[in-house]
Amino acid sequence: MIERLQNWVGAQAEHCPEATATVLKGEKVTYGRLEEISNQLARTLIDGGCKRGDRVCLLLPKSPAAVIAILGVLKADCIYVPLDPSCPAARLAKILEACENRWILAGASATAVLNELAGYDRLGSAMRIGWLDERGPAVQNCESEFSFADLSAFSSGPLDSGNTSSDPAYIMFTSGSTGSPKGVVITHSNVIHFIEWAVRYFGLTETDRLSCHSPLHFDLSVFDIFGAFAAGAELHLVTPELNVLPNKLAAFIRDSRLTQWFSVPSVLNYMAKFDVVKANDFPTLKRVLWCGEVLPVPVLTYFMKRLPHVNFTNLYGPTEATIASSYYAVPDCPEDDRAAVPIGTPCDGEKLFVLDEKLQAVEPGDTGYLYIQGVGLSPGYYKDTEKTNEVFLPNPFSSDPCDRLYKTGDLAKVGADGLIYFLGRVDSQIKSRGHRIELGEVSSALATLEVLQESAVVAISTNGFEGVIICCAYVALPHRDVSPATLRSELSKVLPRYMLPTRWMEMHELPKNVNGKTDTRLVKEQFRPAELL
Repeated sequence: MIERLQNWVGAQAEHCPEATATVLKGEKVTYGRLEEISNQLARTLIDGGCKRGDRVCLLLPKSPAAVIAILGVLKADCIYVPLDPSCPAARLAKILEACENRWILAGASATAVLNELAGYDRLGSAMRIGWLDERGPAVQNCESEFSFADLSAFSSGPLDSGNTSSDPAYIMFTSGSTGSPKGVVITHSNVIHFIEWAVRYFGLTETDRLSCHSPLHFDLSVFDIFGAFAAGAELHLVTPELNVLPNKLAAFIRDSRLTQWFSVPSVLNYMAKFDVVKANDFPTLKRVLWCGEVLPVPVLTYFMKRLPHVNFTNLYGPTEATIASSYYAVPDCPEDDRAAVPIGTPCDGEKLFVLDEKLQAVEPGDTGYLYIQGVGLSPGYYKDTEKTNEVFLPNPFSSDPCDRLYKTGDLAKVGADGLIYFLGRVDSQIKSRGHRIELGEVSSALATLEVLQESAVVAISTNGFEGVIICCAYVALPHRDVSPATLRSELSKVLPRYMLPTRWMEMHELPKNVNGKTDTRLVKEQFRPAELL
């Protein structure tokens, strides 16, 4: 087993330097070039003061430069922290403050949000910027330390690394119930275990052409990138604009001659909704994988009937357990649209438990709480021992005091077939279009709006491609003319678009239960017609 994620690129560069590593809109970067430029970036960061364990944030669109950034940060023995460039500055500021980053590696397209971030006094020295394209426009109160052209001043030869497999590789910030994002720390070893299993199980080779659909701040992208590099395959980067053009997305799969597609189910839902897949389409495609939420069976049936030559696999796993912890290869096209697709069996080195409140196993068929144990478990949340201890628990089935279980917050059961079935969320965390969202974070943002007296946020299941929609009931302050458009506009300043409620309802007062708390069950009832959409 390799020690560090970046070693895969070094091995491929030595073995086949002229082989294509990444492709974006016809632009190809070879493994040899990827190795050289990422080595130069690593030395640039080290020269700029980066030390082992420093956090380096990435504010870049998905591109070969972003992949180089990931590799360069890892080769500098640092931790990469991918940020969503479309996120409001207010939320990005919370992440920057929480991770105490050394640098921001940015593209010129991020200039506007960087100028906003520069106005946050508390960020201080966190605003050291390296441009991974031509030197960007000036950013207020910040020094632009280097641009892409400056990398050539440094050697492109291999570096000696001080990191070990147990060191963190990246921190993914997910939605937090208190209004502050949580930083999930993932080590090199966590990822390596999953990638080595996946390469074996799916039979990835240098002849494969893999999609990279997920944004870099989704951990699904980690499988795309390092799965391709471990196999010496081609990584085809999918641009965000294709997500709203299902016919173009289908054309991308055809024209790129992809052998593997991996995404959240909402993308597949969208393609099926607009019927863009032909009979026996995508002749080179071997595998369709999905993860992040439930894929509706009618959508699965749609693809399986049109693509009989393709293998379909459902992957399950939260960010805290590294990409995926279980898998289920769908053997045949379902005959019943109401049939449940299991999340299946654990990946190598992982175990799944369905337990009751006392951490005892429930009987097959009974609903319980889903826990994960194994090589993929994160060390915890960055500098947040309290949150870590809430969900990473001592394993009651092991005598090893270091053995832990992760409390997923999901409900599940073991079926008569011995497979595990996902049954939903326990708490207020939802997944919509593949995004993990804490409704508490949306509520916290609403509470900051001065025009509202009170509000309640609920999630409602729909038959639409998004699966779950966020709804907000609110009471405006007296004599305030408040419209949903106004609230949405204000909320968009602090929350990313995917976290904004799509259904709004003004009420004279919110329903309360006997304890005087907002009765979210009754609020949901007010929105129930949304289920028919």
